[in-house]
Parts: sequence; C-alpha cells; structure tokens
Amino acid sequence: MVFVEIISWIFIVAGALLGIAGGIGIHRFPDFYSRLHASGITDTMCAAAFLIGLGIQTGVSIAGLKLLLIFIFLFFSNPTATHALANAALLGGLKPELDQDDSE
Repeated sequence: MVFVEIISWIFIVAGALLGIAGGIGIHRFPDFYSRLHASGITDTMCAAAFLIGLGIQTGVSIAGLKLLLIFIFLFFSNPTATHALANAALLGGLKPELDQDDSE
C-alpha cells in the first residue's frame, strides 16, 4: 500500500512541477504564440499527471472512472482550445515575433 501511495505522489508532484514550469513559461516567453504553446503543453500534461496520481490513489471505483472520463475530456479539449486560440489570433492579424539573430 505504501508503494502505491509513493507512485501516486510522484505523479502529483510531477503535475505540480509541470504547472509551475508552465507558469514560468507564460511569464518569460516573448509573444502570444510562445506563451500559448507553453500553457497548452504544460496544462494538458499537468492535468494528466494530477489525474493519474489521483486515479492511482482511488483505485478501481466509480471515482476512478470519473477521473478517467475527466482525463479523456481534457486530453481532447485542451489542445483543441489552444489551436482555436492560435487560429483566432492569426486570423485577427496578430503576427508572431521573429527572433532575428546577428550571426548572418
């Protein structure tokens, strides 16, 4: 039983670290598209790690089934929402910042 809790907490802590990394990425990246990429990737992986950790703790039960359904919904809706935001920004005329280095 202790082994299951350790594995579960590893996933939960990994989800928390991914959430922190996503917050840092949103703060540090220069333009909208880079920030959107940081938030979209880490949001999905953070939620997945949390839900896997919680699913391991609950075991095979109705709560585990609910966590699985939440995971499936988030797995498809988060990337779709990120794509829709990026597409709307591009169609709205927001151009990505291109980093020009002086090494040419």
